[in-house]
Amino acid sequence: MGRGPVLRAAAVGDDTRHRKGVTVTDRQAPGRLPLDEQLDELRAVLARNDTLTEVLTRTATLDLPGWYLTAGCLFQTVWNVVTGRPPEQGIKDYDIFYFDATDLSWEAEDAVIRAGREVYAGLPAEVEIRNEARVHLWYEQKFGVPCPPHDSTESAIDRFAATTCCLGVRWEPGGAWRVYAPHGLSDVFDLVVRPNPVLAPREVYETKTARWKGEWPELTVLPWPA
Repeated sequence: MGRGPVLRAAAVGDDTRHRKGVTVTDRQAPGRLPLDEQLDELRAVLARNDTLTEVLTRTATLDLPGWYLTAGCLFQTVWNVVTGRPPEQGIKDYDIFYFDATDLSWEAEDAVIRAGREVYAGLPAEVEIRNEARVHLWYEQKFGVPCPPHDSTESAIDRFAATTCCLGVRWEPGGAWRVYAPHGLSDVFDLVVRPNPVLAPREVYETKTARWKGEWPELTVLPWPA
């Protein structure tokens, strides 16, 4: 699948500009802000989730190739802050994707998972680590549709069931902040969920969005295309 999304966003910043508890969410309509201000807003909002910040910090010590913290823990933190809920409410787990095509064995991935179990010990939530280079080996058996091999972590993020899910963040060496957002950030701040019918089947999207709508009734969930 060609990647071709409208936007890829990368932000590098200094921690001193993002004080915990200071966010432009207090201003109107963050989804309408320019991209650079949305990136600042995203970082400030995510900093309110103590577990998320700790996961980022600890994952950086694992030195995983091409890693991102991704999916629900990110956009759900934004939903919580925008709607006035506690930042960690409703977040089931924290997903770490990395990409290592040099060894596609389960044993190699399991070694990383076990190392992560030690690194994340004591956190109040589950952290799941997955090597996206080997997802195609098991995806069809689990979801009923074949998955072409990913060529990067970004390629895997591109194929989430909803465009809102297509978001990843990580610390770069030296403490720089990187954001991958192929569909931008406006929908995330505006509580809009759109289908992304490139891989996951319709039932996956509808099951996930039904749960999200129950937890965050303010969401606007768009239907799967006919």
